[in-house]
Amino acid sequence: MIELLQYEFMTNAIFAGLLASIACGIIGVYVVVKKIVFISGGIAHASFGGIGISYFLGINPIFGVLPFSLFSALTMGTISKRSDVPEDTIIGILWSLGMAIGIIFIGWTPGYAPDLMTYLFGNILTVPGSDIYLMLALDAVIIGTVYVLYKEFMALCYDEEFSKVSGVPTEKLYLLLLCLIALTVVVMIRVVGLILVIALLTIPAALSRQYTSNMKTMMYLSILFGATFTITGLLLSYYFDIASGATIIIVMATAYLLNIVLQKWKRISGNRFDS
Repeated sequence: MIELLQYEFMTNAIFAGLLASIACGIIGVYVVVKKIVFISGGIAHASFGGIGISYFLGINPIFGVLPFSLFSALTMGTISKRSDVPEDTIIGILWSLGMAIGIIFIGWTPGYAPDLMTYLFGNILTVPGSDIYLMLALDAVIIGTVYVLYKEFMALCYDEEFSKVSGVPTEKLYLLLLCLIALTVVVMIRVVGLILVIALLTIPAALSRQYTSNMKTMMYLSILFGATFTITGLLLSYYFDIASGATIIIVMATAYLLNIVLQKWKRISGNRFDS
C-alpha cells in the first residue's frame, strides 16, 4: 500500500475517492431520507448531454457536466413543483432527453471521443490533478451550504408540509438540494461514472441509516462507509486489473447485502433467546 502511494495516479485516485465520499456521505443522506433516489438518477443521466456538448466543443467534459446537471436539476424540480405532470414522468422525459442530446453531439464530433467510457462507467485511476482541485472546491460549496442550512434541510426532508405551513421556503430549499445533488454528481463522475452514480449516492447513506436515526451521525457514518468501500474497491481493481467504478459498487453492494443478512440473523437469534 505504501509503495503504491509513490505513484501520482494512485494518490490522485485516493484523494478523489475521499472527496467523492464526503460529497456522497452528506448529500446521500438527504437523498435517502427524503426518498428522491429516482430524481437523483435522472439528474445524473441527464447530465450526459453536457458530456456530449463538451466533446463537440473540445473542452473538459467536467465543465460541460457542471452547468448541464444544474440546469437539469432546476428544470426537473421546477416543473415537478409547479405543474400537474407527475414527477416521475418529468424525470423520465428529461433523463432520456439529456442522454439523447449527448449522443447526438458525440455523433457530430469528428473522430473518436476519447475517455468517453471513463465518464460513463468511471475510472478513478485516471483522475488528473486539475479535477482534484475542482472536486475540492465543489466539496467546499456542499459542506458550506449544508452547514448554513442544516436545520432547514432537515425540516424539508422529514416534514415538508409542516415546514411549508411554518413559513419555510420549501420550494427554494428543494431546488437548492437538487442543485447540491447535481454538484455531487460532478464530483463522482470520474470515480464511478454517470451510470453507477446512484449506487455511490445511496448505498453508504442507506447503510448508515441502519445504525442511527440522527442525521449528523448518519452523515459521518456515510462518509466513513463511502471512503472505506471506495478505497477497498480501488485497491481490488488495481491488483486484479478490473474496472474500478464497477468494483467499488460491487464492494458497496456486497457490504450492504451482508449487513441485511447480519441484521436478520441477529433478530432471529434474539427471538430464539427470548423464547
